[in-house]
Amino acid sequence: MSLYAMGDFHLNFGCDRSMDQYGDIWVGHEKRIEKYIRKYVKDDDTLVITGDHTKGYKMREALPDLEFIATLPGRKILLRGNHDTFWKSGKTENLNKEFDGKLFFLQDNFYTYGDYALVGSKGYCYEGKDTYEHFLKIRDREMERMQTSIDKAREAGYDKFIMFLHYPPTTIGEEESPFTLLAEKIHARMVVYSHCHGDARFYDSFHGMVNGVEYKLVSSDFLKFKPLKLC
Repeated sequence: MSLYAMGDFHLNFGCDRSMDQYGDIWVGHEKRIEKYIRKYVKDDDTLVITGDHTKGYKMREALPDLEFIATLPGRKILLRGNHDTFWKSGKTENLNKEFDGKLFFLQDNFYTYGDYALVGSKGYCYEGKDTYEHFLKIRDREMERMQTSIDKAREAGYDKFIMFLHYPPTTIGEEESPFTLLAEKIHARMVVYSHCHGDARFYDSFHGMVNGVEYKLVSSDFLKFKPLKLC
């Protein structure tokens, strides 16, 4: 029973928004996602998908992509990404009821893997696309969601954590952030994130051990669409 992760599927079975324009690596990428997940992930494994599941804006467009993910082996844990506009704030509980037994949506809650609590939020970093004040507002909100996830896990008796983010844990050039400081505070085993695409962006944030926490990038193109075994 293993734990895997990969993010940024960017599926478009329900809409006409191909990823092909972003380079040859994305041509037919959904076939490679299915091929490698079926090769490596078994039915009793857990697969955390760290956001940007679909190019569909609304649920009717996203539904074929979610149904595709549901057919893949393993227990699928979905984190919210910046492109996942089908996933409305405050609707996580409804999604978990709708997809009960097929998918688990990780926000303001937690999932378990052995004696670890899998906790997460979308996270946020500054990319210059909004005002710094707006960035701080969103980052603080996502920090609250991460803390809620941790608190609920602790209430259930868990004290070992693996943290999942969609955005990288730091803004480019930062040596620390509220997310990295929280990971150190709770002695997280690792922080797993995605969102970074292309050779120019793969190393925007931490890789490997930093202050006792292991950081892993799992963007699908970075992994060549092969899910990463975490433990």
